Amino acid sequence: MKLRNLFYCIILAALTVSAFSQETEAEKDRRMQWFGDAKLGLFIHWGIYAVNGIDESWSFYNGYIGYEDYMKQLKGFTASRYDPEAWAELIKESGARYAVLTSKHHDGVALWNSKAGDLNVVKKTPAARDLVSPFCDALRKKGLKTGLYYSLLDWSHPDYPNFTKNEKRYSEDQTRWEKFTAFNHFQIKEISKNFNPDLWWFDGDWEQSAEKWKAKEIREMILEANPGAIINSRLQGYGDYATPEQGLPVSKPEDRFWELCMTMNDSWGYQQNDRNYKTPGQIIAIFAECLSKGGNLLLDIGPKADGTIPEEQVRILKELGKWTSKHAEAIYGTRAGLPAGCFHGPSTISADSTMLYLFFRGNPGGEIMLAGVRNEINRIYVVGNGTKLSWKMYLKPYWSSNAGLLFIDVTEEVLDDYITVLALVLDGKLNIQQ
Repeated sequence: MKLRNLFYCIILAALTVSAFSQETEAEKDRRMQWFGDAKLGLFIHWGIYAVNGIDESWSFYNGYIGYEDYMKQLKGFTASRYDPEAWAELIKESGARYAVLTSKHHDGVALWNSKAGDLNVVKKTPAARDLVSPFCDALRKKGLKTGLYYSLLDWSHPDYPNFTKNEKRYSEDQTRWEKFTAFNHFQIKEISKNFNPDLWWFDGDWEQSAEKWKAKEIREMILEANPGAIINSRLQGYGDYATPEQGLPVSKPEDRFWELCMTMNDSWGYQQNDRNYKTPGQIIAIFAECLSKGGNLLLDIGPKADGTIPEEQVRILKELGKWTSKHAEAIYGTRAGLPAGCFHGPSTISADSTMLYLFFRGNPGGEIMLAGVRNEINRIYVVGNGTKLSWKMYLKPYWSSNAGLLFIDVTEEVLDDYITVLALVLDGKLNIQQ
């Protein structure tokens, strides 16, 4: 009987994996729907690098600080004022629908009590406790999706080949590589079992091939445990969505699902000397561009070693939250906006294509112009206050098939401090002149 049960288990596992690999586009769309609708997430880089306020992992890899000195930061990582409920409240207030925490960066320091080794905050720092579970629990209580970042490479692990930019542990040693792979997969299984994230944010895949990482096996492992999980692109071709970093795409990416990850200043983790913050208006403008191109924004914050979030970052998130709350209908669940040439600014379209939203900064001087839309307009109003606006159509004689030019009157009183959004109620699904 035991052999028969084992046989059935093997067959079931094979069928399950096969089902994942044969996912249809419609099935993927359903799995990705919450992500496509969410639009805004927060990235949280938190680790021992916040103690000295230096580059996470890269500072020792690039030789800016010795490895031993970098690891001395373990002694100062207290998380003494860590309040995951307050984090979750702030994340929700910002308008983000999900958040991604660095469970382990390239330095190999895990934020949970990993049984794969002792390099974690529970065993090696004054924090002395799992920091991931409270984060996940707090987010879920607020109805937010939970994401966890995991570095595939580990520059601290004795069996990982690369150590620093100029120093390797070995070049070819299959036995050591297999030991590291077993360690890596063990930690991924731990995360899956203990935290069951909605989203996996891998990093570091550039140092090895998909075959060496066993990327296909990692994907299958994750989806077998949670068929609804979403995986970012940094798994050597086995992810679900693109992740441009610190660079806004000029045109709409080919990937249907994508996410710009971006810092508030110039640093991912907390660095007390980095005061080069983007203004709330600049961040909102970048976010609007992401929306217009059908993507998400994953905006980064870097908590201090005690777990508090810097005041400047809190202020930015609260200002962002005021704007997202006011303009929610033009943000969440929308799709990429108009093609180039129709409107000089970002735009979004409702999921059913009957609403068009136009975004613009500053004072347009009394009116804005829209081209290429064939639809009759039933109503135009200012998102967030409902003020109705008047408009006129030109260059559309009765005998012409041209879409015409729509001029919308915009009075100064309706302007938003950051970006004003207008809603156009169409007489049917959006029809654009080709």
